[in-house]
Amino acid sequence: MYKEKIRAYLDAHREEMIEDIKALVRIDSARTEAKEGMPFGEGPAAALAEGCRILEKHGFAPVNYDNYAIDARYNNKELQLDVLAHLDVVPAGEGWTVTEPFEPVVIDGKIYGRGTCDDKGPAMAAVYALLAIRDLGIELKKDVRLILGADEECGSSDIDYYFKKNSHAPMAISPDAEFPLIFIEKGSLHTSFEATLTPSEALPKVVSVKSGLKVNVVPAKAEAVVKGMSVEKLVPYCQKLEKELGVTVELTAGSPETESSLAGAEKRGLVSVLVKGTSAHAASPMDGNNALTALLQLIASLPLAESSSFEMLRKVSRLFPHGDYHGAGLGVNHEDEISGKLTLTLDIFNMDETKLGGLFDCRACISANDENTRQVVYRRFEEAGFTHDNRPMGKPHYVPKESELVRTLLESYTKITGRVEEPLAIGGGTYVHGIENGVACGCGDLNVDTHMHGPDEFVIVEQLLMSAEIFADAFMKLCGVEE
Repeated sequence: MYKEKIRAYLDAHREEMIEDIKALVRIDSARTEAKEGMPFGEGPAAALAEGCRILEKHGFAPVNYDNYAIDARYNNKELQLDVLAHLDVVPAGEGWTVTEPFEPVVIDGKIYGRGTCDDKGPAMAAVYALLAIRDLGIELKKDVRLILGADEECGSSDIDYYFKKNSHAPMAISPDAEFPLIFIEKGSLHTSFEATLTPSEALPKVVSVKSGLKVNVVPAKAEAVVKGMSVEKLVPYCQKLEKELGVTVELTAGSPETESSLAGAEKRGLVSVLVKGTSAHAASPMDGNNALTALLQLIASLPLAESSSFEMLRKVSRLFPHGDYHGAGLGVNHEDEISGKLTLTLDIFNMDETKLGGLFDCRACISANDENTRQVVYRRFEEAGFTHDNRPMGKPHYVPKESELVRTLLESYTKITGRVEEPLAIGGGTYVHGIENGVACGCGDLNVDTHMHGPDEFVIVEQLLMSAEIFADAFMKLCGVEE
């Protein structure tokens, strides 16, 4: 009944939606050091302020919850549905070619910039779905509450804070995944490990290793400083690695950062080894090419002098072999029919001459549990001589296909797209993880690589308009329409 009118409204407001998205993308809202009144730093607070400005411009009355999150009610009737999106982003990273990360541009129907698809664009799709319903004079029997947070990428403490002050709606969706919807979000295990090293003067040796930005991002770069091997001697090993793994390796004689802290005699014989791979979200590590595990494989292949550091680096490489996306090196490569395979990726690692430590990301299928996963991983670490932080596993999140929420969202997806598809199980954890009767729905397409968390991130404008249309239809079904 309303399908054509809603689509016509969205088409008419296409440019306005694009400008709202670009206004948000211009803000670098990656988490930084907390300041007074800004728990996640200046950028996330600025993004929330801009979100308030946009909502006020459209006639909503947003409330800011101490710069953790903002919300806006649609009609202040009985609350039926929460829509949770986020305005924070992962760090910009390097390798951007189309535009700078926070200078959004529209090219060939795509908006480029950090946060366009994760999650500023989808947040605006939800806003414009509500605007379409309101401006077309369609009255909902129950209320929709839009919640925009500022710490999704670093643990969702924003939403924890928000729901300490507010009760949950009976249903919740998060436009921060793929269509048709996510009904299973795997469990998690994010564990750090470390070891103390005995300094050695024997050459050649690795002086330092550094890689990783965030635990949920597969590292695109990893760097080591080697002492006692010339560039010429390193070249064959690097060429072999490039051929086998598809990474690139850059060798530079000397290491300015390291040399600044060394005595003059020790400055000689240093070579910087930079491995470049491909970044990806840790929930789908197979979509990237992990520069860190490639570097560890390279180090393990070198003819270095025996030392505690070389021994422990080889152990790390065996526990996290390059190309092992499912935890086989740690003995936890589980799989089940409902949720698929466990994924595991080493994403942060640092080493100097006295210590090393790393942090890995594991997305555990439903069949994985404390006994067959967490305890197994920790035993492997202990047997190899590492200590660990003994974190508990995060529980999986599951909403049955038969629920009203899942059935309704699938119906709206089919109505708008004409496609009949099954709900998905993913490794990622969204805002609704742990929220009873909450699912992630849209705005991504599994067939489109939007470079989320990587350089040249983009969102397709038409995909956002279709998403808004699906949301509007679902909002009306779930909340009821006054005749």
